Amino acid sequence: MKYLLFIGCNIPARVQQYEISARAVLTALGIETADDPAFKCCGNPIRNTDLESFLVMAAYNLALAENRGVDMMVLCKCCFGSLKKAAHLLDRDSELRDRVNASLSGEGFEYTRSPKIKHLLSVLYHDVGLLALKERISRPYIDLNIATHYGCHALRPGNVTRFDNPVAPVLFDELVKLTGAKSVDWNLKLECCGAPVLGIQDDLSMNLTRKKIKNGLGAGADFLCVACPFCQMQFDRVQQMMSRDSERDHGLAALVYPQLLGLAMGMETDTLALDLNAMDIDHIESYMG
Repeated sequence: MKYLLFIGCNIPARVQQYEISARAVLTALGIETADDPAFKCCGNPIRNTDLESFLVMAAYNLALAENRGVDMMVLCKCCFGSLKKAAHLLDRDSELRDRVNASLSGEGFEYTRSPKIKHLLSVLYHDVGLLALKERISRPYIDLNIATHYGCHALRPGNVTRFDNPVAPVLFDELVKLTGAKSVDWNLKLECCGAPVLGIQDDLSMNLTRKKIKNGLGAGADFLCVACPFCQMQFDRVQQMMSRDSERDHGLAALVYPQLLGLAMGMETDTLALDLNAMDIDHIESYMG
């Protein structure tokens, strides 16, 4: 299996542990990844401000991947949702596609059809498969409860992303379970982490985060597990920033899924960059068989 890896902007700048752990796990699984240094922003930051400019930015990346003839694997759920949305619109509106291609022509590109766009979790679940992954587990977790956080952009709109059932998803839960951990039932599992409004309405953003943390703890979770850099930043660095010394024992540390999976596969903590998480998650090893 070979994929063209789309890292996006925030992962190399702010959540390097996600890329490091993902590459380590993919390599261990024998999955080949190619990089294209010409990739640029997916367009998500202006998606709801200037639709056509967003589509030009997204189409540039899609055209690059189309020329390479390899399926795209995306780590960021915001990038994944944006690229899927762009492909959905461009494939259904020829006039819009012509206008976007007129802008792309200056770069020597043309968007004709979208390459296959897959999120990391989709690749692991569908392409590698649960049984094959489970065979690679050498240190399964024991009595570890995980609050699995799906995020928003991969699930919705469901008819565009086709990631999982948007109201009753199971893909991420199953990927967590194969490590030996339990994916706990929690009411706010599918709610927003609060990251989209950080810097605009900080009180609202942190309120959403606090509610999710409280709900996860109430469900008996030991850790949060995510697969999106924005969600990880919110539950890791922002949660640390929100915490007061007297409240630190009431936090719920987060890790990205490749870290959770990699540890269960017997990989070392430094290989998975656990030290780059703002909140301490080293004690997760106490749950390992």
